[in-house]
Amino acid sequence: MVYRLNKEKLNMFLLAAVAAWGVGCGEKSDPSPAPPPPAPPVETGPSQVAFWLTNPDRSAQFQKQNLALNFKASTTTNNNLTLEIDTTQTYQAIDGFGYTLTTGSAYVLNQMSAASRADLLRELFSNGNADNTIGVSYLRLNLGASDLSPTVYSYQDVMGAAFSLAPDQAYYIPILKQILAINPNIKLMASPWSPPAWMKTNNSPIGGSLRPEYYNEYAGYLVQYIQDMKGQGITIDALTIQNEPLHGGNNPSMVMQGEEQKNFVKNNLGPAFRAANLNTKIVLYDHNLDRPDYPISIMNDPEAKQYVDGSAFHLYGGTINRMSEVHNAHPDKNLYFTEQWVGANDGDFASNLKWHIANVIIGSMRNWSKNALEWNLAADANNRPFTDGGCNTCLPAVTVAGNNATRNVAYYIIAHASKFVRPNSVRVKTTLKNAQNIEVFSTLQHVGFQTSTGKKVVLVLNDTNGDQTFNIRYRGQIITSTLKGGAVGTYVW
Repeated sequence: MVYRLNKEKLNMFLLAAVAAWGVGCGEKSDPSPAPPPPAPPVETGPSQVAFWLTNPDRSAQFQKQNLALNFKASTTTNNNLTLEIDTTQTYQAIDGFGYTLTTGSAYVLNQMSAASRADLLRELFSNGNADNTIGVSYLRLNLGASDLSPTVYSYQDVMGAAFSLAPDQAYYIPILKQILAINPNIKLMASPWSPPAWMKTNNSPIGGSLRPEYYNEYAGYLVQYIQDMKGQGITIDALTIQNEPLHGGNNPSMVMQGEEQKNFVKNNLGPAFRAANLNTKIVLYDHNLDRPDYPISIMNDPEAKQYVDGSAFHLYGGTINRMSEVHNAHPDKNLYFTEQWVGANDGDFASNLKWHIANVIIGSMRNWSKNALEWNLAADANNRPFTDGGCNTCLPAVTVAGNNATRNVAYYIIAHASKFVRPNSVRVKTTLKNAQNIEVFSTLQHVGFQTSTGKKVVLVLNDTNGDQTFNIRYRGQIITSTLKGGAVGTYVW
């Protein structure tokens, strides 16, 4: 993982308000004929629209509001900005929202009592209607150690030894099975930080590159992982080939240039997956948005592209709208947003809430991502465990101390989407207009979805410092709501 300075984070946030909207010419509506508009919504109870709020001062933290929000005919005019929802124009289908379940996450969760752990996992992963659940629907896994593992390991540390998942059997796989018991349909993406050291040019878990003579053997290693996890009842939906392939300074890590990754996919990994009849998706890159040319260059080769599902991104460099560059270059391939850390000493709750909602949630979704993942799910009060040289200031979504869990800002960032935007929802068109019905790009950031059951979900961020009152208009009727400066609201009907 590459860590930003506060100044870099500020610069990226100032870009985000523009970047998140830089998709206008890249968005394409569903080519199928638009269905006839449904009847306008009618009032069905005290509040037709459920409104969940997080305020930057933490006076509300993903809290359902006791307000009557009911759509009414727009018979009177006001000067509010109006957010128009158009469900006849659809974009990408959504796979889910969540975190990386690192080995370290499982380690600290395993230290809790069985009852306390079960309660916390139910809160995190249940997709029930209870107000105290957030419905995490997507997890990334470290394949071998990450920098937030208690130790550095692979599944074949010694050349010639048998491949074995034994390092994950003590608590990683058991915790994962407990999660799957709660949500059997959660999507899992695996990412290696490094192959076994003996396969690399420097014989070290840190840096180096994959030796060409081990390309086939490493492809077989990745196939074996997916097959052995399946044998444990764990289906790996997608595999990124290398976490942060342009950053060789982490422990563990490996450098894999674009040309190397292209050759590995085209000549080794893709054919190995096909020979093994694996349905696991192959996902490119898994690094920063300052280099969209990396995955584009690989997909420009038809022989490599045939094996590729899409590409994955982090945002420690670049701007979020560059995801649309990749979409526009290869609109038949998928995009994923797979990691963003919160620094334990990097800003406060308010600034992190605003930046991450603007970029990781709203920005990634408006730029064609199928998922949005924050970084580490759980750690202890000292942000442990981590490897020697690993991240010691990565603030998890949940800090675990004994049987107590403290919910940090990443918990709320993901909750605002994961609870309501369930897998197979689709993004729909949302447009902000002024009182003259002219589209504007200011003050309110937004994204909308329609779920597979027909519910509408709209996320709105007030990225100003003052209160903003605005309308949400759907099928000619409106509700009016107010958000404090820096607040985020999710509206569901």
